[in-house]
Amino acid sequence: MFSVIIQSLNFETTEILTMESPNEELRELTLLENIESDPDVNQSTLAAQLGVAVGTVNWHLKRLIAKGYVKVKRAERKKLRYIITPEGIALRARLAVDYVERSFSLYRKTRQRVSEYLSQVKSAGYDCVRIAGKGDVADICRLTCLEHGIRVVNDKEAPVLQVDGFKVLLQMEEKS
Repeated sequence: MFSVIIQSLNFETTEILTMESPNEELRELTLLENIESDPDVNQSTLAAQLGVAVGTVNWHLKRLIAKGYVKVKRAERKKLRYIITPEGIALRARLAVDYVERSFSLYRKTRQRVSEYLSQVKSAGYDCVRIAGKGDVADICRLTCLEHGIRVVNDKEAPVLQVDGFKVLLQMEEKS
């Protein structure tokens, strides 16, 4: 008799999504870094680098200017120069630290939960898993498997660690 066990890795995404959306913070961090490296950069170049519309870049820049993190000076008739203020440099540093802290938190929590799943896999009599999905979370799963002596295989009969964004699902048929 077979039964399917499906469990979800559901850590508090609100903990990862602190303050503003991390996408918003990451955009602002990227904007500040790009402006710092090239004050003469234009909004369309910034939009292409971020993969967003020019209007989105404009909105972020207006917010950063209103908060005093960036100043604008006219370099030529139609050309603007963006200058990061000391407050903007402090914001960039804080955003970078926050990004690293969130990334490490995600890494630790993913490893902990995948380790719990691998204990269940071993308890069920398996010595291998299949990882379905791509990206950083799938890589964390692979590394955790290596540490636990669990082989990663491409066998349809093996338990599956299904990676979907930040979530990991364990799908396993109990051995009879």
